[in-house]
Amino acid sequence: MKIRKCFNDFRAFLVVGTVFLTFSNIVWVLFAQTIPSVVMTFFRDMGTIVIMSAVFFFTVLWLIRSRPHMSLKHYFIIIYDVFGNECLIDGLRTEFRTHDVAWSFMKQYKKLYPLCNFALVSNVSDSEKKTIFRYI
Repeated sequence: MKIRKCFNDFRAFLVVGTVFLTFSNIVWVLFAQTIPSVVMTFFRDMGTIVIMSAVFFFTVLWLIRSRPHMSLKHYFIIIYDVFGNECLIDGLRTEFRTHDVAWSFMKQYKKLYPLCNFALVSNVSDSEKKTIFRYI
C-alpha cells in the first residue's frame, strides 16, 4: 500500500512536472522566439518605410529646388563717365546674348577706356529695374 501511494505520488509529480515543462516550453517559445521575431520584423519594416520616406522627401525637395532657372537672353553694357553719368561711346557694342561674351567685351572696353566704368546689366523678370551683374 505504501508503494502504491508512493507510485501515485510519483505519477502526480510526473504529470505536474510534464505540465510545468510543457507550459515553460510554450512560454519560452512565445517570449524568446515568436514575439521577438514579430517585433523585429515590424521594426525592420517600419525602419525601411521611414528611410524610404526620407529618401523620397529629400528627392522631391531637391528636384523642386534644383529646377532649371530661367536663363537670361539679353545682356547690356552701360558706360559711365568719370562723374558717374551714363554716356554713349560710338562704335562700342552694348547688347549681347551671353554673359561670358558681354563680360569679355567689358574687360576689353575697360582696357581701351580706363577713365570710364562699365556695368553688365540685364532685365530680370521679377524686377522692374535692370540688375547689375558685374561692374568695373
